[in-house]
Amino acid sequence: MTEKVLVVEDELALLEALEYNLSRQGYQVLTASDGRKALEVARRERPDIIILDIMLPGLDGFEVCRILRQEMSVPILMLTARADEVDRVVGLEVGADDYLTKPFSMRELLARVKALLRRVRLVREELSAEAQRNGLGKTPHRLRFNDLEIDLAAREVFLGGKAIPLKPKEFDLLAFFARNKGIVLSRDLILERVWGWDYVGGSRTVDVHVRWLREKIETEPDSPTRIVTVRGIGYRFEG
Repeated sequence: MTEKVLVVEDELALLEALEYNLSRQGYQVLTASDGRKALEVARRERPDIIILDIMLPGLDGFEVCRILRQEMSVPILMLTARADEVDRVVGLEVGADDYLTKPFSMRELLARVKALLRRVRLVREELSAEAQRNGLGKTPHRLRFNDLEIDLAAREVFLGGKAIPLKPKEFDLLAFFARNKGIVLSRDLILERVWGWDYVGGSRTVDVHVRWLREKIETEPDSPTRIVTVRGIGYRFEG
């Protein structure tokens, strides 16, 4: 099935260049030039990935990302003309999966799109294989750790029966921890398995996402009992 890419960009020349190059790669390309149109197209078409500029008329990219992240788990690659670290941090905090600063090479953008889509496919294949191993067929596979419940198929997390909203990478990280309960996982291994071997960020990314997860699932985030730090190595999930 042809994968859908939604490109949200108000610079017409760049929008056309992205549409042309993505189409040549075999993707079905959808476009929008402002934030409100982006929401409309995303909700109607349910794209497989979104390339989202930050500086948009109407709703900016941060707000579009924040809204979409509450409604769907589609990977989002954000674009900006500014190299400020603040923009990158804000983008990740509102739910972006990756970040690219203008000007960028088309080859790099295409590589990142492929990497994000590949990780989505791998997660789906892993869930399908795990369901088959457990004889679950099409039944959503849930992992339970006392009052913490993780629905891998629906990508939902419940704590004490209450839904806990997680960003896509927070969910991926928690799911990886849950599948490896009791095993000490190094930061490099986590980075490779959750973000992919071609991710350009450092292991600090893991620490930041662990902190965010702890704030949502730990009774006392500063004294965690579910995600335990193993000094000098990484983390261990205790459930």
